[in-house]
Amino acid sequence: MILAADVLDLLDSTITNIAAPTIAGDLGGGPALVQWLGASYALALGVLLVPGGRLGDRYGRRRVFLVGLAGFVVASLACGLAPGPVLLVVARLVQGAFGALLIPQGFGILGASWPRDQLVKAFSLFGPVMGLSAVGGPILAGFLVDADLGGLGWRPMFLINLLLGGAALLAALRLLPHDTGDGTARVDGPGSALIAGAMLCLLGGIIYGSDGGTPSGGGWTGPALALPLLGVALFAGFCHRQRTAPEPLIRPSLLRNRGFTAGLLLGVVAFAAVAGLLYVISLYFQQGLGRSPAGTALGLVPLSAGIVVASIACYRLIHRHGRRLAATGLLIILTGCGYLTALVANSGTGTGGWALVPPLLLIGLGMGTCFGTIYDVTIGDIEPSEAGSAGGSLNAVQQLANAIGAAAVTTVYFAAVGDGGTTHALLVSLGVVGAAVVLCLCLVRLLPRAAPADHGH
Repeated sequence: MILAADVLDLLDSTITNIAAPTIAGDLGGGPALVQWLGASYALALGVLLVPGGRLGDRYGRRRVFLVGLAGFVVASLACGLAPGPVLLVVARLVQGAFGALLIPQGFGILGASWPRDQLVKAFSLFGPVMGLSAVGGPILAGFLVDADLGGLGWRPMFLINLLLGGAALLAALRLLPHDTGDGTARVDGPGSALIAGAMLCLLGGIIYGSDGGTPSGGGWTGPALALPLLGVALFAGFCHRQRTAPEPLIRPSLLRNRGFTAGLLLGVVAFAAVAGLLYVISLYFQQGLGRSPAGTALGLVPLSAGIVVASIACYRLIHRHGRRLAATGLLIILTGCGYLTALVANSGTGTGGWALVPPLLLIGLGMGTCFGTIYDVTIGDIEPSEAGSAGGSLNAVQQLANAIGAAAVTTVYFAAVGDGGTTHALLVSLGVVGAAVVLCLCLVRLLPRAAPADHGH
């Protein structure tokens, strides 16, 4: 059940990359809906991931897991039945919120109920299954959209969660061990509310202020300026809360660690850049090359395969090579982006499918090489007592970065489409992503040299 829950989360975090243009065409909402579909789920998940783990500690992991899974299924139903863009985005936010209750409980349940030797075997299943899900999820979504089952168009890709999640819920009710929780565990509600409000305002400002995202085309005026300013004020309140709260979401001692803060910043920039890149490549495949959702999903298989292969190959190398491995991965991503830029600049919308395989494979190999490495190295010199807080914070920041990237890079893409078409938009987006990767390369030297000594053992 725990593995099934993680698969559900991974599937629903990626399916809108493929289906967003179809959904926007059906419901209206234009580019703003495309941007919110990519950002809303990751935003809610990232903001509430750490509080979700604390709620499991307080009220019992089994109880919170069941609530999260049931809520996730109901929210998926709401997504599948949404009559308009606003309700769909709200349902995606709710889906991400329940995912944040669901995901943190799994490893805690396994660790508390399985012997260590069996636990190692159980964890060994996660990598291959999640890798297959990363490749197969978008393909499944693409074929479900193209199949138009019962004339429902894109809706079955959400409604299928009723079967998958419902089966997992029935199994969880029977099989998950009972636990009582710790009533003394604290949840920083005000801190969570402040960071949630800050991120919503920031993303709302980015999307509303872009020419493509504003229904009236008004640009950076009025609410588009007020929202980011309010977001900055709320973020300042969040930072103050982290210094004064009894149980802050991020321990202040972590933020005083130069290697950790550098890794946090590097992770934000890297994950945001690549999350946005994946989104605009999917948009270009459909809007520029005229591919169907299923054809787009199949076209992205080399990238997904590169992630899986490199992640597996580099796992045992992290402790030995540390931040050098992260730098290598970033350089491979930069090379892949350069290759793709040259290819598209020369051929434009006439670019053949097979010609795109090498640059997409390179980008995937770079992602798989550096992304796990960045965060493993980031915790290389923290205290053991800080490991839990550090891991939860990094996972949450990764999701927030995905939300920021989905909004920011697609904003660049849609603005550039109006200036010079889809090919120009992709080239501009690739330039922005390339600049972000160069910034990340400059930050690598600030990371600890190596991952913790017990990594991979």
